[in-house]
Amino acid sequence: MSFLYRFVCLCLCLTASAASAQVNYSAAPASSQIIRGTIFDADTDQPLPNATLQLEDALQVYGATSDRNGAFSFGRVPVGRYQLVARFLGYETQVITEILLESGKEQVIDVRLRAGAETLVETVVKGRRPDNTLSSVQTITPEQVLRFPATYLDPARLATAYAGVINTNDQANNLSVRGNAPSGLVWRLEGVEIVNPNHLSNAGTIGDRALPSGGGVNLLSAQLLSSTRFLSGAFTPEYGNTLGGVMDMRFREGNNQKHEYTAQVGLIGLDVAAEGPLNRRTGASYLVNLRYSFTGLLGLMGVSFGGEDIRFGDLSVNLALPTRRGKLTLFGVMGKSSNDFTAKADSLREEDKDRFSIRFDSWMSAGGLTYTQMLGGRWQWRVSAVASANKNDRDQYPGSLTGAMPVGNPFQYDRTTNARATLHNQFNYRLRDDRRLQLGLYLTRWYGSMGVWRDRAPLGFPRSGRVQEGILWSWLIQPYANYIWTPSEKLTLNVGVHGNLFTVNKNSVALEPRASVRWQPVERQAFTLAYGLHSQTQQPVTYLTEALRGSGESFRNLGVGLTRSHHLVLGHTFQIDESSSVRTEVYYQSLFNVPVSSRLVGGVPVGYSVLNLIDINELGERPEPLVNKGKGRNAGLELTYQKLLVKNYYLLVSGSLYDSRYQALDGVWRDTRFNGRHAINLTGGKEYVTQRNTYTRIWGFNGRVTQLGGFRDRPINLEASRQAGATVYAGSDFSVQLPDYFRADLRVYWKKNRARYSRTLSLDLMNVTGAKNQAYSYYDAVQRKVVQKFQLGLLPILNYRWEF
Repeated sequence: MSFLYRFVCLCLCLTASAASAQVNYSAAPASSQIIRGTIFDADTDQPLPNATLQLEDALQVYGATSDRNGAFSFGRVPVGRYQLVARFLGYETQVITEILLESGKEQVIDVRLRAGAETLVETVVKGRRPDNTLSSVQTITPEQVLRFPATYLDPARLATAYAGVINTNDQANNLSVRGNAPSGLVWRLEGVEIVNPNHLSNAGTIGDRALPSGGGVNLLSAQLLSSTRFLSGAFTPEYGNTLGGVMDMRFREGNNQKHEYTAQVGLIGLDVAAEGPLNRRTGASYLVNLRYSFTGLLGLMGVSFGGEDIRFGDLSVNLALPTRRGKLTLFGVMGKSSNDFTAKADSLREEDKDRFSIRFDSWMSAGGLTYTQMLGGRWQWRVSAVASANKNDRDQYPGSLTGAMPVGNPFQYDRTTNARATLHNQFNYRLRDDRRLQLGLYLTRWYGSMGVWRDRAPLGFPRSGRVQEGILWSWLIQPYANYIWTPSEKLTLNVGVHGNLFTVNKNSVALEPRASVRWQPVERQAFTLAYGLHSQTQQPVTYLTEALRGSGESFRNLGVGLTRSHHLVLGHTFQIDESSSVRTEVYYQSLFNVPVSSRLVGGVPVGYSVLNLIDINELGERPEPLVNKGKGRNAGLELTYQKLLVKNYYLLVSGSLYDSRYQALDGVWRDTRFNGRHAINLTGGKEYVTQRNTYTRIWGFNGRVTQLGGFRDRPINLEASRQAGATVYAGSDFSVQLPDYFRADLRVYWKKNRARYSRTLSLDLMNVTGAKNQAYSYYDAVQRKVVQKFQLGLLPILNYRWEF
């Protein structure tokens, strides 16, 4: 270690101590609060004593040093925006920005530093957990979710502000990542894949049926979440069974020294959270959150919206229980949602849906435990046991059971159930300060079932009108290994392998190499290159699809294998200063073994591919015999400029040019449903702060403008639709280009911090200009014509939040 490096570190320690000595905590203003936390080794969870920390705002610097247990505290400091700089000899310096301190809640920050090249180049991050991923990753913090416009307090909706991420419908968080279908994105909780964790999973869908990977409202409230990692491609070995993206969510821990409460009410719902110590001596804590929809509360009072009753509620709990050598966490979330639509009288019917009464019910639950323990000075063991399940039921019947029945099968029943139970073991071993090894295994018991019934008469028991029905049990086994080497402060290498074994058939085995490199030739500039071979299972409906009775066909799709893809990403990052950067990425994804239809029409294969699926039952209602002979390709250029919230304003500008295509059995390359070609987002905000002796007040003004190339739709056969009384498409290809999409959102908030509590009043105006964006077209049997359905218009969301 050089003398110069030791000298600089000593000067930094003395500076921090001097700054700390200048702060008179006893004379802190009325609107002040405590910032404290613990600093750990990121690989072993070993506390780091005598680490130096600096807390900085626009006017002054506070200093602190961690004790022998790694704990640090800055005492009471004025409320406001801060950044935290953490340093420890032989470890990478880390700068955590966009910290919001409010008087109603202590700010507890666990910082994890990674041993590495001895360098004074600072790593600027928003989260508090280092990641092995070198490219195509974003960290979404709860503070950002509460600040950005039109997020519905959901990190998935915030992710659409970044390059390459597009929401397929305003009513849901159903994301298309880099041209992939939304089913390509997987949700993870505490490092383990779970089933779709969203309320109202039928929101915004064409057939009013469940989504495989999205919904109207995230089941996990932003009040419980820690930083969320969002990954969009060329994943490192610990991420498997995905092609399009990863939404990696984790619970935060409750305050282990003080009981605190949060209550908020708004258009989304009533949200109440409590946290505090279970045992102050051991540091055990609890965090619990209860939420119920605002529309549900109105429904309980007899208020309806156009004959529609929408309700959802959820309960979440997280318990952190430190042990002598590690930490045990127990967590769980459960929720239920429903959408009840009542048919209208004949004289009031304006569209096809008005003829039917429709009941949609959905529930979801997830829970489990994690245990982390140090094994000596260089080993860390982490085990997770997580189970999750959801069920969706939809009943439809005519509003009047007398008189002429509508054309087709007016009585419909749909049921889907998904469940996963996973045991995840992971070992982290630091061979040397510049070399780390990660070994892991996911062992998942996989369950899926479906039922689709269509009839012209009320369903009996046993049910008549059976179209599809089945149950599927299987195992999903995913071992992985990851080796990270930092030979110098300018170079980081990451190589590994991921395995995928799905026991549903012999065609579902894959061994996937992964590699990435980060090279920093000069300070503030870095190049990244990442490659990965990836694979993913299908939705249960895809495997369980079979031929219609009486159709003359006979098939089941249980032999469908994994969909696979090569993914290559080249990136460049220019760190302009400590709060702003420009990132450019070029990517290419080549998909193969894609399930496509083998059915022939007039001797020509139909152009059906699972790469265009949105609804779960889109295939179940119209069965297709599938073979793994399709292809796909996604290519694009992404540019992102981001200035974090420093000096009272922030800015995020992202743009992407991309092309998304697929190939069916006929060998013709076609546009996928999600090929909008371009996307531009501009998000920014400004805060105005007023400080008085008894309070601090903040006004925040935030805006977002989105401009997207229009998605694609299938042409509709009008005459065939009139005869069938329902939408009949002219083909399987998406040859109709929808107009470009434009939306502007505003968010204004007012925060006031008193001595013992803080309040936030906010107003979101979604689609403030009232732009009419086309979503899709369908045949309306009431109007007897093809009708265009539009996205949401102007939607105001008022919310009041109280922390104490």
